[in-house]
Amino acid sequence: MGRHGGERHGGERQGGRGYRNRWRGTALLATGVAALAMALVMCGFPPEGGGGPRSGSSRAAEVGWGFTHTEYSADTGNKTATASADRLLSEAPMPQNQHIMGWGAQNPEPSPGSSDFKELDSRVGLIRRTGGTPVLTLCCAPDWMKGGKAGETDWSTLEKAPSPQHYEDFAKLVGTVARRYPDIRHFVVWNELKGFFDEAKNRWNYEGYTRLYNLVYQELKKVNPDNQVGGPYAVMDSHAPGDDTYASDVKGPWGSLDQRAVDAVEYWNEHKAGADFVVVDGSSYTKDDRYVPGEFAATRKFADIGRWLRKQTGLPLWWAEWYVEVADANDDRNGWSEPRRTAVQASALISMAEGGATSGFYWNPQNEGADCPGCLWRSTQLPGGGSKLPMMDLLSRFSRAFPPGTSYESVDVTSGDRAGLRVLADRRTALVVNTLGRPVEARVDGQNVTLDAYGIRWLDRS
Repeated sequence: MGRHGGERHGGERQGGRGYRNRWRGTALLATGVAALAMALVMCGFPPEGGGGPRSGSSRAAEVGWGFTHTEYSADTGNKTATASADRLLSEAPMPQNQHIMGWGAQNPEPSPGSSDFKELDSRVGLIRRTGGTPVLTLCCAPDWMKGGKAGETDWSTLEKAPSPQHYEDFAKLVGTVARRYPDIRHFVVWNELKGFFDEAKNRWNYEGYTRLYNLVYQELKKVNPDNQVGGPYAVMDSHAPGDDTYASDVKGPWGSLDQRAVDAVEYWNEHKAGADFVVVDGSSYTKDDRYVPGEFAATRKFADIGRWLRKQTGLPLWWAEWYVEVADANDDRNGWSEPRRTAVQASALISMAEGGATSGFYWNPQNEGADCPGCLWRSTQLPGGGSKLPMMDLLSRFSRAFPPGTSYESVDVTSGDRAGLRVLADRRTALVVNTLGRPVEARVDGQNVTLDAYGIRWLDRS
């Protein structure tokens, strides 16, 4: 699994199918604007309004849009390159998430009572010195908590959940972590319900996860009542229309949300000791890797599920991970150009905001080589590395333009080639995305706009 369990997904996904390493990879502003509504319908998007935080949400729990550090990040490599990456991250500070074990951090407690925080310290140090809002994902568990030997670390079992008799030990480890980094206020409990799928019952063991969650929640609040805690970090798997095996009532043109995911969220929501936000992840494509009805229109899934989650829980909504690009048979990218990839990501961000999300973390697929589709910066292992890549430009600008508390506004698209445009705006800024593989000309918000194929434009409305 690479350095300290760093590879994103190895082996089989808990819950039913191979979970290949996927390249990671708002208001939909059409209410009352007939022209834009027509354009959106032509693209497969509904003329619906929405977006922005709802009343009653806790602003302290809303961190905004950022990214997750994975196995390779900007804290190691060529000194000149790491300095360049530091400057890049400092110029546009964003929330930054790190797991406490794996994905760049080694086993924090190899044996009961022992500790090893060297690599976690390094990642937290990177976040601190670049001005990011730090977030810790409380996964995964040391081997001795899940049937392994004390003092050893078998990275092939990284995604195994702690044994029930060690739930309290894991909560105590979390307390140690929280006291070590007293400036960190935001914590996500576990990751994708890893190790909590009950094969015999063919469903998630949401009872076991919720018990673990409650112990961790209580420990974090004991360390500091101001700590912000969320779960259940369930995967929002979906099935294409016509596949009713696990179909739920949470539906859209993209298909239906897996009923087992619905059950997990509902049980956690009813039995949790408390929560400051709800957090999930998911892909725009179906569980059998289909884009329905297409790669751009499929991103509506994030909006529809987001609305359901907000209605169900009443909590601020985070997307801990989101994905828009199916891996090919070699777990590699599927041949999209970087402009196309970035445009689909922009459409996903718009849909997440449309569904009421105020925070989200891009899973940065960083590697050590020069070829890194969807990465945020050029690898710091390379001379001249650390420079900005297209996804970094999109994510950092989106983070600055649409922070928590943004009030979204409708935008008039009155003339020209309207087909294929997606638009998100507040009173100062508009993001315009061309979802077509050809140039488009249109008049947006009174401005003549020309976009290349899959082009992205930021318009000043102030």
